[in-house]
Amino acid sequence: MLLGSQLRRLREARGITREAAGYSIRASESKISRMELGRVSFKARDVEDLLTLYGITDEAERTSLLSLVKEANVAGWWHSYSDVLPSWFPTYVGLEGAASLIRVYEVQFVHGLLQTEAYARAVVRRGMKDASEADVERRVALRLERQKYLVSEHAPELHIVLDEAALRRPYGDREVMRGQLQHLIEMSERPNVRLQVMPFSFGGHAGESGAFTLLSFPEPDLSDVVYVEQLTSALYLDKREDVAQYDKALTELQHDSPGPDESRDLLRGLLQLS
Repeated sequence: MLLGSQLRRLREARGITREAAGYSIRASESKISRMELGRVSFKARDVEDLLTLYGITDEAERTSLLSLVKEANVAGWWHSYSDVLPSWFPTYVGLEGAASLIRVYEVQFVHGLLQTEAYARAVVRRGMKDASEADVERRVALRLERQKYLVSEHAPELHIVLDEAALRRPYGDREVMRGQLQHLIEMSERPNVRLQVMPFSFGGHAGESGAFTLLSFPEPDLSDVVYVEQLTSALYLDKREDVAQYDKALTELQHDSPGPDESRDLLRGLLQLS
């Protein structure tokens, strides 16, 4: 995505159309679009030709951009789990791992980055009723691997609003839910985690369209991406007007939900009742 956004910026600065750019590398306009969105792999020769077309002659700048080609084409660690992942999800894992800020509204269950191993196993078993035990365990292992990023040296900020429904809907037995609630309390005290609970008592709220995730990146050239998961696919939205709508909804959810301290007290209350 970073390489694609750089190429888009260079093309637009020269006033060159996608069609003209595609012609220069013997490709279609749609391929240029996919390249600029980071949706396809890159060939060094194509990028070299585009840089020449865009007037980039400085050797240091060309070398820097061409080094991104190698990085862009390296398969991420999560690709080893591709046999148990839906086709649309590896893209999300890659984006999640590159994000500096992850903002989430979740209503069905606790978000994967905050799930305990036992809770994750219960969720996966419920969602993959026909899966073998080996496949279930691989899905759980992937989820736990993703969580390492949240506690790493360069951990992102995680701002999450959990609907109370996600906390009251049981996955697994009583001990699994108690362990999950305790884990949420502990994770909510981490400096990079801001956890809020949208209580039933508030009534209707801005999250009426369902769960979604907003990903922001440290590179200024990268736009925010909205991830919306569906039953058989997922949406990745990066148009400014789409992102703005979801950003507004999440801002309202954060404003209307109790703050982190009050939300932690709510979690403690649910733990005592469980």
